[in-house]
Amino acid sequence: MTTFDLVSMGRTGVDIYPLQHGVGLEEVRTFQKFLGGSATNVAVAAARYGRQVALVTRTGRDPFGRYVALEAERLGVDPGFIVAGDGPPTPVTFCEVFPPDDFPLYFYRYPTAPDLQLTDADVPLEAVRDAEVFWATVTGLSQEPSRSAHVTAWQHRARRRHTILDLDYRPMFWADPREATEQVGKALEHVTVAVGNREECEVAVGETDPQRAADALLDRGLELAVVKQGPKGVLAATADERVEVPPFPVEVVNGLGAGDAFGGALVHGLLAGWGLRRILEFANVAGATVAGRLECSTAMPDEAEIERALAGGTTERKQ
Repeated sequence: MTTFDLVSMGRTGVDIYPLQHGVGLEEVRTFQKFLGGSATNVAVAAARYGRQVALVTRTGRDPFGRYVALEAERLGVDPGFIVAGDGPPTPVTFCEVFPPDDFPLYFYRYPTAPDLQLTDADVPLEAVRDAEVFWATVTGLSQEPSRSAHVTAWQHRARRRHTILDLDYRPMFWADPREATEQVGKALEHVTVAVGNREECEVAVGETDPQRAADALLDRGLELAVVKQGPKGVLAATADERVEVPPFPVEVVNGLGAGDAFGGALVHGLLAGWGLRRILEFANVAGATVAGRLECSTAMPDEAEIERALAGGTTERKQ
């Protein structure tokens, strides 16, 4: 079996994004579709750096499900663990675009979505165990059977290095935030890296102050805690090192994909063995680059583009 640089597990779907900005969906006339979903976007981002990547997810047995598998493969992601099944349709997500900082999301995932129907049988245990990086998100813990499937994957991996939990907390997927806190607390016992913003850290460990949040995550036995602070930059902490870097300036078009771009770049930097500061600077530019574009998956930059931006201080606007 192929040994992957990254196996990413969780949410997928189709983003239906407006081509008119600054207006509500009721006034939008035209849209464009893109591959989407946080775990999917991270997989695509890592593939852009030449990494060998697989995605573990489920879709409906429908045209959008076929699109997910075909588009993931076109963008460099191995589709072998994308399962099409009967049940709910492949979800779509709409957004509104009000730059620079308002991008309401509308998830059509009710009462559930195929990726939340992942079962133990869908988890490629050897691929998860042997991957250099395993990435999963908090969304996957919001419902059964996906929750149990994630635990099965983590148990089989046995807290191997670079087992990453994206604290991607979406309140609309949870009946009660206290349930999310409980499930994240259990998940932190299985992972070695956690990545989230201040609000997500509050759900995870009850702290919004970046330094205290990082301390609380490390106290759970993690090797690396990354706390994103929006306009204040990002903090990363290990037991021996603590680094903060400022944000990278960009004219924001749509900020929704920035976190996933950051995640894919983080994966690349960890695999490359870079120092913590270089990883954060690189990931910051990756996130800024995608924030300057409309879509998420197909907006992901490659390494050369990021290096040019680091050298020149600006990102390119994708046409």
